[in-house]
Amino acid sequence: MQLDSMKPAPGSRRPRKRIGRGPGSGHGKTAGKGHKGQNSRSGGGTTPGFEGGQMPLTRRLPKRGFTNPSRVEFEILNLDSLERFEAGATVDDAALRAAGLVTRRRPIKVLGGGTIDRALTVRVAAFSGSAKEAITRAGGKAEVVGQAASSAVADTAASGDTGSSSEE
Repeated sequence: MQLDSMKPAPGSRRPRKRIGRGPGSGHGKTAGKGHKGQNSRSGGGTTPGFEGGQMPLTRRLPKRGFTNPSRVEFEILNLDSLERFEAGATVDDAALRAAGLVTRRRPIKVLGGGTIDRALTVRVAAFSGSAKEAITRAGGKAEVVGQAASSAVADTAASGDTGSSSEE
């Protein structure tokens, strides 16, 4: 079978319904919309969720909670996926993207799923407690970089802890 001799299955391709093209077409004059009424008008019809004047379902149901506008969505990565890097390697955003472990443009967070048996220097936006502990137990370093690091610096500055012990 050649591409030029292929045909669609019988009945799978229907001709387009050409409305408003005269009485002979069977879809002329009112173009299948009937006489008068809201749905016959241009731009006619109702908005999604409109229930004819009855109180819509979205308004009848109780509302709960709120959406945090400053929520940060992380790209999640487990410890066992770091096993592909050699011991002593520095694992950062660029290395993880090159390895295909993360694809979206979001800050990366390492979680403690799985085990790690080699010393790696991991530089990402956030770590879970168990992930940080496992990386340091294996002899590596867990370094926080990016916006999470800058917010941690801002938190210490706001609390008045400058880190220096100058006495006046």
